Amino acid sequence: MKKTVLLSALLLAGSSVTVSSKTDTKAALELMQRTTGCTELPVKLKISPKKSQDGTKTYFSYRVGADGRLEITGSDPVALCRGFYDFAGSNGGGIYSWSGSNLTMPSPANAGDEKTVVSPFPNHYYFNVCTFGYSMPYWDWARWEKEIDWMALHGFNMPLAQNAYEAIIARVWKKMGLTDEEINGYFSAPAHLPWNRMGNIHGHDGALNADWHKDQIELQHKILDRMRALGMKPICPGFAGFVPKAMKRIHPEVELIESKWSGGAFNNWMISPQEPLFTEIGTAFIREWEKEFGRSDMYLVDSFNEMEIPFPPKGTKERYDLLASYGDKVYQSIRRANPRAVWVMQGWMFGYQRHIWDYETLKALLSAVPDDKMLLLDLAVDYNRHFWHTDVNWEFYKGFCGKPWVHSVIPSMGGKTAPTGILEFYANGHLDALSSPDKGKLIAHGMAPEGIENNEVIYELLSEAGWSADSIDLRKWLEDYSVRRYGSCPDEIKAYWDGMLASVYGSFTDHPRYSWQFRPGTVKRGSVNANERFFRAVESFISAGDSLKTNQLYLNDAAELTALYLGAKAELLLREIDRQYEKGDTVRAIKLEADFRHVMLGMDCLLESHPNLRLERWTDFARAHGSDDAVRDRYESNAKRIVTVWGPPVDDYSARIWSGLIRDYYLPRWEHYFASRKSGEPFDFAAWEEKWVTTPGLSAPSKTDDLFNTARSLIDYTAFIQP
Repeated sequence: MKKTVLLSALLLAGSSVTVSSKTDTKAALELMQRTTGCTELPVKLKISPKKSQDGTKTYFSYRVGADGRLEITGSDPVALCRGFYDFAGSNGGGIYSWSGSNLTMPSPANAGDEKTVVSPFPNHYYFNVCTFGYSMPYWDWARWEKEIDWMALHGFNMPLAQNAYEAIIARVWKKMGLTDEEINGYFSAPAHLPWNRMGNIHGHDGALNADWHKDQIELQHKILDRMRALGMKPICPGFAGFVPKAMKRIHPEVELIESKWSGGAFNNWMISPQEPLFTEIGTAFIREWEKEFGRSDMYLVDSFNEMEIPFPPKGTKERYDLLASYGDKVYQSIRRANPRAVWVMQGWMFGYQRHIWDYETLKALLSAVPDDKMLLLDLAVDYNRHFWHTDVNWEFYKGFCGKPWVHSVIPSMGGKTAPTGILEFYANGHLDALSSPDKGKLIAHGMAPEGIENNEVIYELLSEAGWSADSIDLRKWLEDYSVRRYGSCPDEIKAYWDGMLASVYGSFTDHPRYSWQFRPGTVKRGSVNANERFFRAVESFISAGDSLKTNQLYLNDAAELTALYLGAKAELLLREIDRQYEKGDTVRAIKLEADFRHVMLGMDCLLESHPNLRLERWTDFARAHGSDDAVRDRYESNAKRIVTVWGPPVDDYSARIWSGLIRDYYLPRWEHYFASRKSGEPFDFAAWEEKWVTTPGLSAPSKTDDLFNTARSLIDYTAFIQP
């Protein structure tokens, strides 16, 4: 087994688990009971850390004892949960996924030989800062509890925990003299808070209030309590320097730097770390945070996300001296409040903005920070490999200048539903890092999707990869995955995987969207790799329904995959409609428009049966946080905005394929376009989109009582539409 460098100081900094006790295993046992629905599980749990020359190994081991009970031993509670999930999956116990679970406790008598798995990584990282906007801005505790269960079963022990930042920083600013109006007017509405925190925007789509802060504090207590009970190492928010412009009122001596984002469409204000006030606020924030939530040993501070940096030119001593001072001041703002804490920083810009972040620039920023007090999140290795086609960051930055780092990928931008991603890379790409002479202090493997509840096979595969130091046989793994999910893997499902690997899961697209998900008249071709193999793959999947249609997870996937199939056919229809208008054949165009409507409404109908892919579910989460109808309407509007117009010029970024969104937003927008083409009168799409976003409610859905046959008939209906 290959070895990786472990950093004991970072392990100690992350609320590490002590020797075995009933308390240590209680949360893990309760999780297993909760996720299987079985209150009497024949399992024995034991925590027993294994030491190696270079640190503490993360592992699990299980066997059947003489009394017939399953005995699981692991390095911490998350490892126990991962061990249980491995045992269940290997012995017919099913799967635990966002779109449904069939997880059960298999009979230990059917278990195989004793099994031990030692992860090549001491930690397993999860979440993106943007996930808190694109997936869970309005989650309640019930949904968060399921997500933490999912994390533990999949072996993730180092998640971001960013809720309630605004509530705590508001306390700090209030004590400094800012008013409630100045503070809460600075914050964006809940779904846009990640970009507020990173300094990209301010005050976008509304303000916050005391009820929201109270809500988030209560929620964050539950989140952190559960994460810590499971021995997880949550990464909490820190102060990155961004403040309301009103800070000048109480500190006129301080220079505020105006940050610009998205071509100058958005802005914020930043206190330079060189200013004593930066350290004062940063330290006060952590003290206030720990007064409320207890000690947190890792704090995320990002001051330069996708923005120009106000430094002298490359190659100058002034540039590197200033950067070194910046890094030191950020670290000191954390250290003064908690000397044990680690400064965590996202590394998205290291690949995305290399024209700014060359080796010398990053080296200077990190130079004054002790190695064991820094952690870099190398978020997007898949982008390095398959989109930017650049050197991977750990090689370009020579082992990240000696700082600990996390190997991570971004499987989804904006939570887009359409599939993309090279499964072979997600299975085995981490092995390149483990064997690299430049790997330096690689201490974690993980993933940082901007949005989740999509492309579930990718996340299941990535979680498996993080616990494997050996190459994964992808075809065998996909067969095993299918058995766990559907109960069997007939030839039609094998053919389905062949087709997907030759199309959407054998290629990497930065932003997979169909053309009908863009404002009409702007894009003629989408970016989903829906080639002929993709169409045949979905047809093969549906043909397996004669034997699998009694399985609920199969039906959920059939709804989603058929919608993706129909989405690709809808794009082909739009191209043909355009051709007919160009030829002057309006009669033929009108006939195809009727077909387009039928296909789009068919997609919507199928997805109304899906547990996750529904706009109504999304807006229900939002409305549940409101204290009165006005606030509920405002939160619903914000929830609609983040998945549609976002805020110009980020229109149509999130690209969800959801019921409700299709019938009420995408389809009507295209029908207005068709009417405009026929009448010759221009249509004001921006005004229509804004009205839709701010109008509460959805139209009544149509839902099928026979999902499988409806899916099959819709596929048959589109047979005349060929790529």
